[in-house]
Amino acid sequence: MSVQIGPISASLTRYLAENTYSHIAIIVDEHTNKYCLPKIKSLLPAKFTKVIIKSGEEHKTIQTCARIWDSMTKANMDRHALVINLGGGVIGDMGGFCASTYKRGIDFIQIPTTLLAQVDASVGGKLGIDFQHYKNHIGVFQLPKTVLIDPEFIQTLPEREKLSGYAEIIKHCLIRDEEKWEEISHKAFDEVNLADLISHSVDIKKAVVAEDPKEAGLRKILNFGHTLGHAVETYLLNLGKRRILHGEAIAVGMIMEAFIAFDRNLISQEELESIEIYLFETYGRVKLTADEIPAIIKLTAQDKKNKGSEIRFSLLTGIGDCGYDIPVTAAEMKKAIAYYIG
Repeated sequence: MSVQIGPISASLTRYLAENTYSHIAIIVDEHTNKYCLPKIKSLLPAKFTKVIIKSGEEHKTIQTCARIWDSMTKANMDRHALVINLGGGVIGDMGGFCASTYKRGIDFIQIPTTLLAQVDASVGGKLGIDFQHYKNHIGVFQLPKTVLIDPEFIQTLPEREKLSGYAEIIKHCLIRDEEKWEEISHKAFDEVNLADLISHSVDIKKAVVAEDPKEAGLRKILNFGHTLGHAVETYLLNLGKRRILHGEAIAVGMIMEAFIAFDRNLISQEELESIEIYLFETYGRVKLTADEIPAIIKLTAQDKKNKGSEIRFSLLTGIGDCGYDIPVTAAEMKKAIAYYIG
């Protein structure tokens, strides 16, 4: 899979010069339409179709897809057209899904504009939408023609969005690179070199995806922190003002799942403490109550790693190493969530 990191003016110009398309549609939200599209508009053909969708996970639905497909159809886009997804994970997931299903599939490229999308969502070909409040419940595996990453787009983000993306960088270090974890865990977020870490995370994810493109085995390690993290994110998504960002939820999930690994003697107490201290210092503590534990656990039943009635986790087997397809009981999850709540 082609991933290019550098100035978008050079990478997008080169891609469009090397490939011929009958029409181009670019998908943006209200933020990327205002802050990011002006940076690339002069690189596009004079005539293109702009599709503006509303930002936010709550809009990653089949209803929004219908609007995108409608715009593509009204533009008479054929199978030789191109979709450019300019935005964060929601646009990348949903725009890629729409392109992959429109007329049984047309080319699309990802231009991720958030840190989260640059280090995670845009790389690997996982595409999809949420359904009945379950994250990424409907989707496909389909690689984009290329991913064009320009770290300069991060400057358009509020601090909270940057921190959300940083959680996936932390995850990549914890599952595959102990040395890099040691480096970042002694630095505050504003002290790390994001350009270096973007490249580091992309290299890790590309290597894992190349070995297991359809998530039959090893690729599941990329879901560390996501089983309980997604459950917490989904639970709070439906509670209005208590909703949290994806990376914030994954930070919660990594602490909970690191505790399960510790409770199973897969990691040491020292390793658990180093993880939770750094994550609490960086993200704070999300307020949850003991009464909410059953509802959070119930949501894990829809996790895509499950097999039958088994809730399967990816758990650290040491910092820098991770196992997968590990069945975890409801009692263990309850204990882990209670540990996080404190």
